[in-house]
Amino acid sequence: MTFKAVENVIGQTVRRDISRMVEFAKGNLERAAQSIMGTPNAHVGIVTGFFIRNAVPPSPETDGLGGMAHLAAGLAHAGVPVTVITDAPCSKAIWAITHELPKAVELEITSVSDVSVRSLRARLATQVRPITHLIAIERVSPGSDGKPHREYGADMTLDTAPLHLLFEDPAWQRPWVTIGIGDGGNEIGMGVLPPEIVQRDIPNGELIAASTGADYLIVAGVSNWGGWGLLQALAMVRPDLADALLQDFVPEKDHAFLRAAVEVGQAVDDSRLDKAATPMMSVDRLPWETHAAVLRELRGVTEAFLNEQAADR
Repeated sequence: MTFKAVENVIGQTVRRDISRMVEFAKGNLERAAQSIMGTPNAHVGIVTGFFIRNAVPPSPETDGLGGMAHLAAGLAHAGVPVTVITDAPCSKAIWAITHELPKAVELEITSVSDVSVRSLRARLATQVRPITHLIAIERVSPGSDGKPHREYGADMTLDTAPLHLLFEDPAWQRPWVTIGIGDGGNEIGMGVLPPEIVQRDIPNGELIAASTGADYLIVAGVSNWGGWGLLQALAMVRPDLADALLQDFVPEKDHAFLRAAVEVGQAVDDSRLDKAATPMMSVDRLPWETHAAVLRELRGVTEAFLNEQAADR
């Protein structure tokens, strides 16, 4: 078993043909994990939240939240400080999940203004233990016209803080390593892809294709799975911390994270042009049970890898 086995699990096609994006990003899972675990005094920031204005009620979608939750839980158990970052429109659901985490993490919430984001950026870079790695999970990037868009092209500018300025800004030198996790071509990190991949493979790709890149891009069939895959890679890089990292990577905890997001935070799913999204226990139109099966599969891959490593010692 290798890191490629994890990439194969998370890279499964769900609704869109992401095969060329997955191929381009191969190897980044291991490289990103090596960067985090190889950094002394690491402090990881996780940016997430994808707001859906026409949902009932207007709320963030469920995808991205579970990836954040498991990464935050595992890193906290392993003694790595975590700061979760989102904006006001998405804050209720993400706050609800942080209250389900086994250990406390910092939560930063910005308004939707660039002034608020730049103020946060300055604080994160100058605190006593500054952030060393910043991860975006299912967080929209500006597209080809400089505006953030939903998959069918709707402009999200009024509902979305420009948190991409934590990743790229011509007027600023960022002090941390960046990781982008997404599944649709319009998320932070996807800006490193050759433009023709998103333009040709993804509906509305010429408009929505992300312009914001990252040092490491992780592509998954569902963005949550990308966060889960990175957690597995962290455990594979540091077998001595695997028990701590994976302590809460079990279906029961995932169900609790999703329930908090939906029942307390009113996170939504199944958003379409002809159908308003509503709070439900599903992610990317797949029932929770389907995601639980992927979680178990990933857990099995990692445990097989760790057993092989132990046998070789």
